[in-house]
Amino acid sequence: MNTIVGIIGGGQIGKMIAQEARRMAIEIVVLDPTPHCPAAAVATKQIVADFKNQNALRELAESCDILTYEIELGDTEILKTLEIEGFKIFPAPETLRIIQDKFLQKQYLKTYDIPVPEFFEILSREHLAECISQIHFPAILKLRKDSYDGRGNFTLKQIDDLSSLLFTHSLNGNLSQRKYMLEKFVPFIKELSVMVARNFEGEIQAYPVVENIHEEHMLKMTIVPAQISKAIIEQAQRIAKRAIESLNGVGVFGVELFLCANGELLINEIAPRPHNSGHYTIEACDHSQFELHLRSVLNLPLVPPLLLSPCVMLNIIGEGEEEHPYTIEGIKDVLAIPGVKLHLYGKKYLKKRRKLGHLTILAPTVEEALEKAGKVQQLIKVLPLVPDAK
Repeated sequence: MNTIVGIIGGGQIGKMIAQEARRMAIEIVVLDPTPHCPAAAVATKQIVADFKNQNALRELAESCDILTYEIELGDTEILKTLEIEGFKIFPAPETLRIIQDKFLQKQYLKTYDIPVPEFFEILSREHLAECISQIHFPAILKLRKDSYDGRGNFTLKQIDDLSSLLFTHSLNGNLSQRKYMLEKFVPFIKELSVMVARNFEGEIQAYPVVENIHEEHMLKMTIVPAQISKAIIEQAQRIAKRAIESLNGVGVFGVELFLCANGELLINEIAPRPHNSGHYTIEACDHSQFELHLRSVLNLPLVPPLLLSPCVMLNIIGEGEEEHPYTIEGIKDVLAIPGVKLHLYGKKYLKKRRKLGHLTILAPTVEEALEKAGKVQQLIKVLPLVPDAK
């Protein structure tokens, strides 16, 4: 296609976009602060610099035909400047600006009558206590920007949680300096997500609705398809499409929702990029989320994605407070199970909450996929390689 796509971020999502691009003869240039990042193994070139480095962002834009991102940490001001100068950037910097601030995101969706949990902008410690008095415990305190995978989220169940949190290092001083928001806790019965693809001609397609299992605000397992009624599936896809259309989004977006006991659906968060809960699409759908992301930003036709097989996606997550080289045990045993597909991201070090890979487990039914997933979880082990003390 003689096209060069630039990606802000060179992690696993950038790698999987690049792998799909290679199949379509599209070259990839990535910007990432980590030398030899996962996407560098597939990309034509890596620019080693921070996501917000203005000179590096300009260099990236000048070296490609289309600019996109796999992480929402880019500097929207320089991206807007580049857009005004004529560089093609998708999703648009204004869309990124709204989504990367969780408070602005919720405020924007509410303006378009898209259902979201009750939320507040937090201005000070005193204001935080006042807001909690309005919605009561439990509540979720969230860092508005520069956080993902549950980082910067704090669950407050009682007054003691609030008192201790206010004196931790992360919240020391005036809360307004770091910009937090507060959300009413939603007593959901399922956490769902929908991947939505939209090109800049307005064509839009939604993937199947999936169910997500989180631990400490971080995705652990995705079940495909979600075991919900047809009416809820249609409602979730409709809400997700409305949200992306309202944002004038171009690309693939991950829309996370809460399903309440009364059937109500509320948007939790939107990711302006392919999403962890959409990784299953590589094997389980006829078109992966990464292909439809490339189609969207290149304004190519979008086709309705077809689910080929039920499945379960499991994240392989590192633990430990310090970075260490690591080994993964059980790979041989796991790969002996029919229908198991292994993806390792090539990250050199493990640390707490770092995603090192994922497994997609295909089966004729969700129940069989879940049974296989239970076996896989028992077999796969991430172990640090710590030198013996002398």
